[in-house]
Amino acid sequence: MANPNEVKLVAMPSKNKLPERDIDKAPILEVAHLGIDFGGLTAVDDFNIAIGRTEIAGLIGPNGAGKTTVFNMLTKVYEPTRGMILLDGKDTAHMTTVQINKAGIARTFQNIRLFDKLSVEDNVKIGLHNNTDYSVFSGIIRAPKYWREEKKAHERALDLLGIFDMQDLANAQAGSLPYGAQRRLEIVRALATQPKLLLLDEPAAGMNPSETAELMDNIRKIRDTFQIAVMLIEHDMNLVMGICEGIAVLNFGKIIAKGTPSEIQNDPVVIEAYLGKHKEEE
Repeated sequence: MANPNEVKLVAMPSKNKLPERDIDKAPILEVAHLGIDFGGLTAVDDFNIAIGRTEIAGLIGPNGAGKTTVFNMLTKVYEPTRGMILLDGKDTAHMTTVQINKAGIARTFQNIRLFDKLSVEDNVKIGLHNNTDYSVFSGIIRAPKYWREEKKAHERALDLLGIFDMQDLANAQAGSLPYGAQRRLEIVRALATQPKLLLLDEPAAGMNPSETAELMDNIRKIRDTFQIAVMLIEHDMNLVMGICEGIAVLNFGKIIAKGTPSEIQNDPVVIEAYLGKHKEEE
């Protein structure tokens, strides 16, 4: 499905492309020649991409193409074997996962990772840890500053839950939520860290068409409200083509195409990667 709001992509000096509205600003993420080997196996090689500061970007490809491995390198779950990652102009070499999060990247996962026994609100508060301003000692003795910060965290958590109209579920146990609501809660918790770039790994997995349509609206709302970039891995092509401005296609660990949704949909190399060659072409 074509995106009626498809934006123009403009070339950068590095041969990457950004949405026209972001071209006068440095990319929030720029990756050059990124790769990783596991033993003698090259999982991702020569991965190059740039993400505009308010871009909604897509990373797609067949199962096993290396998409989640890319996310793991960007967040330093895996240390790249080679290449460079610039986040807001800063080289992330030697940063830890925690430092990457504080620097501005938050993510969700293919397999939901919530604190099931905690409340919905407490899951969001965990994401607010980057902005908590009281000492361990203040927390132990329940000093006035502790209560002020807890009140701010409570209000902020409810504000963030309001993005998905989930504030009424604040006291519910996270593990008791329906699957789609758990997916939404994971996004809210990621937003609580105040990211500059939000990575969503298959956010529509397990959602019905109505929930997926609502998710598309909410991703746009998140980008517009927080003025951040969003990059998603997704197999639902209606969602990808309907919301993403720039799309990169990964196959066997290498980018085989980059462009707008319409360019990607009509790229014969992409079609072959997904569908294979017709017999008459073999």
